[in-house]
Amino acid sequence: QVQLVESGGGLVQAGGSLRLSCAASGSIFSINALGWYRQAPGKEREFVAAISWNAVSTYYSDSVKGRFTALRDTAKNTMDLQMNSLELEDTAVYYCAADREWKNSHSFHSGAMDFWGQGTQVTVSS
Repeated sequence: QVQLVESGGGLVQAGGSLRLSCAASGSIFSINALGWYRQAPGKEREFVAAISWNAVSTYYSDSVKGRFTALRDTAKNTMDLQMNSLELEDTAVYYCAADREWKNSHSFHSGAMDFWGQGTQVTVSS
């Protein structure tokens, strides 16, 4: 089993920046992919970004490409999401996820990940 704990959420003004972090523990040797997802009120959960455990590969949704960056500290069992130029539409609960395999784009978007964190709230105000 893998445990994931998110941190760094909060309230930020539109146009501002925020950095989320996800700490992984447990059977981390089994992880090949880490991802960020979000769920806004009244909406379905959506894929945001993914990064491979070795930090070689990344993949982003079109809605955040160029504004968000997924980062891996390979010396630590952590993954960050640097969010810049935040928009009101970025308000959501953000979830960290992990999987034993690096997936194709369809699978990332479907949310078929093996492990999930509890989520952290990000609120963007005008």
